[in-house]
Amino acid sequence: MEPVITRFAPSPTGYLHIGGARTGLFNWLFARHFGGKFILRIEDTDQVRSTEASIKAILDAMEWLSLEWDEGPYYQTKRLEVYKEYLKKLLDTGHAYYCDCTPDELEARRKEALAAGRKPKYDGRCRERGLGPGPNRVIRFRCPATGTTVLNDLIKGPIFFENSEMDDLILERSDGLPTYNFAVVVDDLTMNITHVIRGDDHVNNTPRQILIYQALGAPLPHFGHVPMILGQDKARLSKRHGATSVMEYKEMGYLPDALINYLVRLGWAHGDQEIFSREELIAYFGLNNVGKSPSVFNPEKLLWLNAHYIKESKPDALVPLLDPFFEKLGYPRKPAEYVAKAVETLQPRARTLEEMAQGMKFYLVDEVEYDAAAAKKFLTPTMREAFGRLIPVLEEMDVFNEENLEKAFHQIVVTEMGLKLGKVAQPVRVALTGVTVSPGLFEIIGILGKETVLKRLRKALEYMNAQ
Repeated sequence: MEPVITRFAPSPTGYLHIGGARTGLFNWLFARHFGGKFILRIEDTDQVRSTEASIKAILDAMEWLSLEWDEGPYYQTKRLEVYKEYLKKLLDTGHAYYCDCTPDELEARRKEALAAGRKPKYDGRCRERGLGPGPNRVIRFRCPATGTTVLNDLIKGPIFFENSEMDDLILERSDGLPTYNFAVVVDDLTMNITHVIRGDDHVNNTPRQILIYQALGAPLPHFGHVPMILGQDKARLSKRHGATSVMEYKEMGYLPDALINYLVRLGWAHGDQEIFSREELIAYFGLNNVGKSPSVFNPEKLLWLNAHYIKESKPDALVPLLDPFFEKLGYPRKPAEYVAKAVETLQPRARTLEEMAQGMKFYLVDEVEYDAAAAKKFLTPTMREAFGRLIPVLEEMDVFNEENLEKAFHQIVVTEMGLKLGKVAQPVRVALTGVTVSPGLFEIIGILGKETVLKRLRKALEYMNAQ
C-alpha cells in the first residue's frame, strides 16, 4: 500500500471552528492509523480576508488539541512560483487560455442567459481568441464540453457530474493570484497527498479539481467528503447554537481530550463505544465507519464527556489548567499540592474547569462571604451551643484528619447533645464555605486545615452572637 499522506488546509479568515477541527482530526487520525504523514497547509490567497491573527488562532487551536503535524505549515502565498509553473503546463497543452472579459460584460451575459432560460455559466467567448498575457486578464480552464466526471467518494460512494454543466473556471485572477480550485490541486499534487478528507460542502468543487488533475496527467488522490455538522434545530451549525470556535471551549474550561472524543463521534462510530483514548482512536479510525448523514451537535453530550474527563484526570494535572481561571476570578495563589487536594474533592461534581474554579473559592480566599439565604437559615442562635462546644475540642486536636474530625463531631453532636449530625453539619458547612453545597464536610475540613477551620468557626459564632 502507498504511504498515506493527508492534509488539513484551513483558510485564515477567522478562528478554527468546530467543523474545521473535526476535518483536521479525521485527517490526523487517518494518517496516524496508517503510520502515514499529516501535513498542515494555510490557504491564504484571499489577501483581503486572511489575517495573521487568524493564522495564530488556527495554530493555537491545533496545538491545544495536540493535533501535531509532520510537515508545514505551508503557506500558499509563498508558493506562487509553483502555481505559475503548473499554469504554464496547462497553457502549453491547450487546457487553459487567457480571457479579457470584464466583470460588467460577464454580468450582462449572465443576466441574458438567465432571461433565456440557459445556465448562467461562462459562454467561452475567449476560448479560441488566442489571447496572451495582458492587463486585467485572467487565465481560465478549458473544461471538456461533453462527457461525465466521476467522483468515487470514499464516504458517499460514486457521484456523477456532467461536464456540460461546468464552466471554464478561472485558474488565475487578474491580480496574479491563483484561485482555490487550482491552487488546491497543485498543492495536493506537489505534496503527494494520497487522501483528501474534507467537508461535503466541497463536493461540487471536486469534479473541477478532478478535471485539472486529468489535464495535468496526474494521478488522482482518494477523496472522502464528510457530512456537515448541524445544530439541534437541524440548521447548519452557527454561533446561535452556542460556541463554534475551538478556543472558546478552552476558555469555558473544556479539556482538549474531551473535545477530541466528542468531535470524532460526530459522524464516526466504533460499535457502541462512546469514550476513547487517543490510542484507541488511532487504532480504530477508518472512513468506512463515517456516516453519510449530517451529525447533530449536542452541547449537553459534550458537557457530559467533559465531566467524565475531568473526573478521570489526575488532580495534579488539572492544577496548571486551573490557573487562568483562578487569575480571572482574582483568587490568591496557593501551593500546588494544596490545590491538587482541593481539586480531588471537586472532580466528581465539576463539569468544566470554570465550574471547578468557581467551586474552589472557599478553599482559596482568606475570608468567605455567606450566602444571605444560607446564613439566615443555618447560622442561627440555636447553633451557638454546638459551635461553642466544637471549637475547643478542635483546638485541642493534635491530628487534624477526616477520621478524628468525624469522631469528634459524632461525640459532641450525637452523643452529648442528642442531635442528628446533619443538624449541625450544614451550619458548619455554611460557616466554612459560605454556601450550602460543597464536597464532603470532613474532607473539606481536613484540606482547609486546623487554623483556617477554627478561624471560620469563630467568625460564624460571632455572627450568631450578634443576632
